[in-house]
Amino acid sequence: MPMKYLVRRLVLCPIVAASGVLTAVVHAQDPVNDSISRRVYDIPEVTVKARRTPPSVKAASPLQVMNKAEMERMGISEVADAVRHFSGVSVKDYGGIGGLKTISVRSLGAQHTGVIYDGVSVSDCQSGQIDISRFSLTNISQLTLTIGQSDDIYQSARAFASAGVLHIQTDRPDFSEQNWHINTTLKAGSFGLANPSVLYSQQLSQRTSISLYGDYLRADGNYPFKLWNGNQLIDSKRNNSDIQTYRAEATLYTSFTPKQDLQVKAYLFDSERGLPGGVIYDNPYAAERLSDKNYFGQFRYENRFSEKFKLQALGKFNYSWNRDYNDEASGITDDRYRQTESYLSATLWTEPLKGLSFSLAQDFAYNYLHTTLDKCQFPERFTYLTAFAARYEHNRFSVTASLLNTYITEKVRIGIAADDRKRLSPAFSVSWKPFLEAGLRIRASYKDIFRTPTFNDLYYLEIGNTSLRPETTRQGNLGVTWSRSNLGFLDFISLSADTYYNKVKDKIVAVPTMFVWKMSNVGKVETIGVDVNLSAECRLNQQMKLYLTGNYNFMQAEDVTDRNSKTWRNQIVYTPRHSGSGSLTLETPWLNMTYNLTASSERYTLAQNLPKYRIDAYTDHGISLSRSFRWNRHHLRIQADALNLGNKNYEIIRFYPMPGRNYRITINYYL
Repeated sequence: MPMKYLVRRLVLCPIVAASGVLTAVVHAQDPVNDSISRRVYDIPEVTVKARRTPPSVKAASPLQVMNKAEMERMGISEVADAVRHFSGVSVKDYGGIGGLKTISVRSLGAQHTGVIYDGVSVSDCQSGQIDISRFSLTNISQLTLTIGQSDDIYQSARAFASAGVLHIQTDRPDFSEQNWHINTTLKAGSFGLANPSVLYSQQLSQRTSISLYGDYLRADGNYPFKLWNGNQLIDSKRNNSDIQTYRAEATLYTSFTPKQDLQVKAYLFDSERGLPGGVIYDNPYAAERLSDKNYFGQFRYENRFSEKFKLQALGKFNYSWNRDYNDEASGITDDRYRQTESYLSATLWTEPLKGLSFSLAQDFAYNYLHTTLDKCQFPERFTYLTAFAARYEHNRFSVTASLLNTYITEKVRIGIAADDRKRLSPAFSVSWKPFLEAGLRIRASYKDIFRTPTFNDLYYLEIGNTSLRPETTRQGNLGVTWSRSNLGFLDFISLSADTYYNKVKDKIVAVPTMFVWKMSNVGKVETIGVDVNLSAECRLNQQMKLYLTGNYNFMQAEDVTDRNSKTWRNQIVYTPRHSGSGSLTLETPWLNMTYNLTASSERYTLAQNLPKYRIDAYTDHGISLSRSFRWNRHHLRIQADALNLGNKNYEIIRFYPMPGRNYRITINYYL
């Protein structure tokens, strides 16, 4: 290809995420009879290649998917970094390497965002927030974010109970070439980062296999930073920011019959980290330490009785322990928390008529919290969830509706427990394809859901309030999606644009009383926003391909609690009005090159949007270079990353500066 045409394509190519190619082999079923000569011809086998429409384009509610190939191509190595490339998502990052990382969908808060790991939900009854930094991206095959009503009605009742859900799917071994595999990875980088991991898979029999995964991560985290505190420039190093974690998983896959599958998983996570705290001028001292231990065992059983009838059963036991130790001037505090959960779920799915399906899901969860705090009430929670859902799907039209019934009752060993809670939560979504040939779809969805007050909200020292009502949210979404293959010089392009409206009522916040702060239902938040996602790819020549992805989010999330308040119609805390991300990848036989960008507008740390509470806007961009080598069945991949090229110690959380320019190298070997 002449260079001028190559340059032209490099300039003109827009946006994308890669999708797989579906290869269909079409056979001539009957000989063809020529009506003129009366001769009969045998038509040779023809292979037709066509792109499968991505699920995010067909979904009736906003759905974003990122698979392992995309994550590798974009140079992503952490779950939080991958989630930052989803539109409508805010990641709270408390300081980079060892900091806690939680996610919020469309300003609703981390407690409204569910996390599901290999089909079973992850929970934290104490805080209601899931730290996604505990999951390693090394053995993850796909991340999926659903906002609102999911098209998938064959799921647990708890999956219906969140405003948004992040599904994390781990690698499942493929034994088509050999009956064992080993996958080893070594990551090393700035600030003492070292992260070796190994994944071993073995086929034990025709129907049974096992995967064993383990990794170790350590980092000093004492990165230099510069931060303005008023008129004072703080030029220092982050202190007490080290981390050390151990993680192990064992997964058993077995098929009792061709229609019955069982997956059993055991998980271990052990972490010791420093909490550097917010930066204080002339006082770098920090001695708070956080120790976490999390062990769980879970199973997923499925019986596909027929094409029209199937059953899924889930179960889990979770044990979580953490210690918060702090040696400060006022004295030593040493608080310990232990929580357990027992969880069972069953879902029945049937399709009595073609395109019409129903599901009924029943969940039960028991939670218990024990702490060493004074006046601990040792709460217990019994949760019963029942979800009924229906879906009708045609070539050009689909509609999904669900109704979730929640009943929660609690007991305490000391004091008075919160009242029982009962509620019905409806949701629906609809998708319509107005033109048969065009790839245009129109979609709309609505969900009425709530979050139960956490144990901290209800029972934590003097701050807790057992009279709290659930925090409710109503979500409305209207959008369009469009996709097209082989459009001019583009191999593929897709576009989605959604406008949404959220209303939060009885928002749970801490407010001052006569003597102490107290959790109360005083907040109302109204959110209007727009999400836009673009993706495309084009082939420059036989050996080079260009990928481009991008998303933009506008979010006006305002406090509408009291017209006479100084915070009326002010943007809520830590919520940018504008944010977005993009990625550009050039794929060649010699080297793959990726440029990543994330950006956020200014945010505010307190409810009143005054200049002194403002956090500056930021952009974070980096580059990734990678090369893969293959010989026989051996695969070797080397990746080098340069992160935060602008070397800016921007803040996501006030006084928690992020690392400046840093580097990382990843070596992966697979057999």
